[in-house]
Amino acid sequence: MMNKMIVANLAHRPVRSLISVVAIALEVTLILLIVGLCLGLLSDSRQRQAGIGADVIVMPPGSSFIVGLTGSPMSIKIGGILAKLPHVVTVAPVVQSVSTQGNIEVIAGIDPKTFQQLSGPFRYLDGGPMQSPADCLVDEIFARSHRVKAGDTIEFLNNKFRVAGVIAAGKGARKFLDIGAMQDLIGAQGKATLFYVKLDDPANADLVVDEIKKAGLEKYVVTSMGYYLSMMTTSNYPGVSKFIDFVIAISVIIGFIVIFQAMYTAVMERTREIGILKSMGASKFYIVNVVLRETALLALGGIAVGILVSLLARVGINQRSTLRVVVTGGWIAKATAIAIVGALLGALYPAFKAAHKDPIDALAYE
Repeated sequence: MMNKMIVANLAHRPVRSLISVVAIALEVTLILLIVGLCLGLLSDSRQRQAGIGADVIVMPPGSSFIVGLTGSPMSIKIGGILAKLPHVVTVAPVVQSVSTQGNIEVIAGIDPKTFQQLSGPFRYLDGGPMQSPADCLVDEIFARSHRVKAGDTIEFLNNKFRVAGVIAAGKGARKFLDIGAMQDLIGAQGKATLFYVKLDDPANADLVVDEIKKAGLEKYVVTSMGYYLSMMTTSNYPGVSKFIDFVIAISVIIGFIVIFQAMYTAVMERTREIGILKSMGASKFYIVNVVLRETALLALGGIAVGILVSLLARVGINQRSTLRVVVTGGWIAKATAIAIVGALLGALYPAFKAAHKDPIDALAYE
């Protein structure tokens, strides 16, 4: 009986109910998409770094573990020192530059021979290797989102390049130039941003890290790739955790205010109805239960819509851009709990206000 009354009350005010559902859906969508973007960017970056196939990474003194945020201050000759150390099989120098044209992205200048010795040859989906300094390679995600194919001309770093080939994703950057061309572009002749080191056995990574520091490179940032990848979390990226907390707080406030306003107005409009229920013996708990159940039903409807919108948006973003969105079951559960708690908190005051109405005053209310 109570459930039928609750559904009838919500159906009697379709516009208000719809607005409440949309507000909760917006709250859930904000949480899932923005958190999903943060997680997706980190997960994608971690997978692409792992796909390079290096066991040790060497970066300039004072470097951040966020690849691409350093310049190119290391001499390319350091590669020769690294190559002479025990257990080292391949040393691949890389020059990186950050492009802010469109999206922020890292462009990698590589020596194709040594770079491909790290994890194996590029898998070409279209076209082939670079043939001149005016050539570049792009990965399949960039090619799909920008509708680029081998032979097309694209512009970045204020220059135009011919797409020589489209390669499978997962090799670090999404765009590659020859290392010499990149050095000339950014004025870093004879320099490298970092060195990727391939070992005879990944188990020797910590040993080689110590050897590199003993070889006169103690001021440089040297770490095993395993440790480097483990640092790529939201808690280690500057400001990401606080940003996620801020987004969640804003989302909760939106849901709280809309539900509070909707349920407070509903209680005022149903003053006589509440008076009738109380005159018939309905307890304060019964009245509170009715209001909170209505709120829970609105919240569940908004959560379902928000999850659906988030999943559809994830597909669209992943297909039409180089951004990655990860919507996990854990965050769906967290967003659901946050939305329900926020909605119930917003309904508490209206519910208790309704429960404490005097039956005689309520019946006399016009």
